[in-house]
Amino acid sequence: MELKIEAKNLDIRKSWQEKIEEERNKLIRHYANFVLHLRVTIEATPGYKEGGYEVRLVATVPNETVAVKRWGESVRSLLVEAFDVLGSQLKEIVKKKQNHKAVKPQGAILESKGSGVIRKIFPDEAYGFIVTDDKLDVFFHANALRDIAMSDLAEGDEVLFAMEEGDKGPQATWVKASRA
Repeated sequence: MELKIEAKNLDIRKSWQEKIEEERNKLIRHYANFVLHLRVTIEATPGYKEGGYEVRLVATVPNETVAVKRWGESVRSLLVEAFDVLGSQLKEIVKKKQNHKAVKPQGAILESKGSGVIRKIFPDEAYGFIVTDDKLDVFFHANALRDIAMSDLAEGDEVLFAMEEGDKGPQATWVKASRA
């Protein structure tokens, strides 16, 4: 996890630095390889109605950014509170991702079969797109081809295939030449 600590209108105290490192280590223990980047900003804000300091945490996780802001008189207690809130938010994100995965367990193939026409093919990159009768674009990779090579396919060819929901939309699990 990349960590960046910023100070505005003040110098970072050693005890604050130690507390940030301690909280960072907790995050690494609980969310190893999930939190990619963490930025901690401590700012002296004597003009603010809420008090003398503002603590901001910004964590980058896959496909999201989580931000926490706290104001008050004691930086150390603000750090503890902000990291607690960040931990709760990360826990919710992980829970949502696990629930999303539970809908389609790893290795389960929730697929449908159909026919379509090769709309676009990129033989050098080993992928292409099939368009179905109802105008759905389905991605396919050369690894999904059965009994046919990429070089044997051309735009406009009819194919049979099975598809499932991929990370970025419908994708073919296998593609065969149509024997019309």
